[in-house]
Amino acid sequence: MMVCHCNGISDRDIHAAIDWMRAADGETIITPGKVYRALGKRPDCGGCLPHFLATMEGNPNLQVPAGVPILRAQLKDRA
Repeated sequence: MMVCHCNGISDRDIHAAIDWMRAADGETIITPGKVYRALGKRPDCGGCLPHFLATMEGNPNLQVPAGVPILRAQLKDRA
């Protein structure tokens, strides 16, 4: 499914970028900006951002690495 029409980014592209980043560095914090950069793109109008984030959240490799306890604690507090 097309997520970002301005840049031609699909949900598969997003998942592939996340999986690649996690495989390359299990401790990295994955952000939308890093996904765009991994795909060689830049955000344009921003209209896709809510759907872009929802697609990212659906990837099991997006979790906060265990080595980052402060962020993990903040996420637990929100739940």
